[in-house]
Amino acid sequence: MTRAQANLVLLLAAAIWGGGFVAQATAMDRIGPFWFVGIRFAIAALAVLPFAMFEARKSKAQLTGRQFIGLVTVGMALFAGAITQQIGLLTTTVTNSSFLTGLYVVFVPIITVVALRKYPHWIIWPGGALALGGIFLLSGGHIARLSTGDLWSILCAVFWGIQIVLAGYWVGRIGRPLALSATQFAVCAILSMAFGLFLEPVSFEAVRSAAAELLYVGLISSGLAFVLQVIGQRYTTAPQAAIFLSSEALFGALLGALLLGEKLPPTGYAGCALIFAAMLVVELVPEWLARRRTA
Repeated sequence: MTRAQANLVLLLAAAIWGGGFVAQATAMDRIGPFWFVGIRFAIAALAVLPFAMFEARKSKAQLTGRQFIGLVTVGMALFAGAITQQIGLLTTTVTNSSFLTGLYVVFVPIITVVALRKYPHWIIWPGGALALGGIFLLSGGHIARLSTGDLWSILCAVFWGIQIVLAGYWVGRIGRPLALSATQFAVCAILSMAFGLFLEPVSFEAVRSAAAELLYVGLISSGLAFVLQVIGQRYTTAPQAAIFLSSEALFGALLGALLLGEKLPPTGYAGCALIFAAMLVVELVPEWLARRRTA
């Protein structure tokens, strides 16, 4: 897979996440965040498991203990990002949450430099600023006084940044995206439901009433989109992946306009343009500079 194809895969993952954001918010009326995240990722783990087993049979080498621990850490970061996002949605708006979660486009290159001592292409920094500005405009061009939910959303962005960096690191070393996906889903589900047992009441009726949202985010937003994320990150860098994944805010707004009749203000269209420009910049500028050096 070429880098350009990998970035298109990441774009598809972002489109799916954008479509699932409303489902995450509406389900919170009937089921608590820990049980929502736990059931969501349990569905995703079960859906991906047969494919991961097939991948394992084709693999020439078994996972080492260190590699398995690495995959577990990806799952822990996924749990932290998913649960802080859901808790934040209890006391903030979808608009604020989508903007503040998008801060991971800034955190990913910083984490890459600090943790891995890898310096991304210089175009990532202006590209990240463009994407962040686009998300801000897409959210309406303003953020109300920070609520508790907003602070949870900022913390969520930190954990998403860690998850993106860790996923890119480990899939590049083991070359088994489905094993990584199944493991991180299972770890996230186990941790979420373990906390849910002690912190949240749950009933069959509550789960049944949220079944449509759980199935969508479990099978599509998680089972499919996170697998696409891991596959795409095998062939591109974590900072570049963050730029493309940040377009979930763009797709969320566009799908809301198409499916729910919501209208974008002029600043929203400007935000879409900035996010699209950020993706073009990080995709085309490195290629153009490389060709100039070899010419």
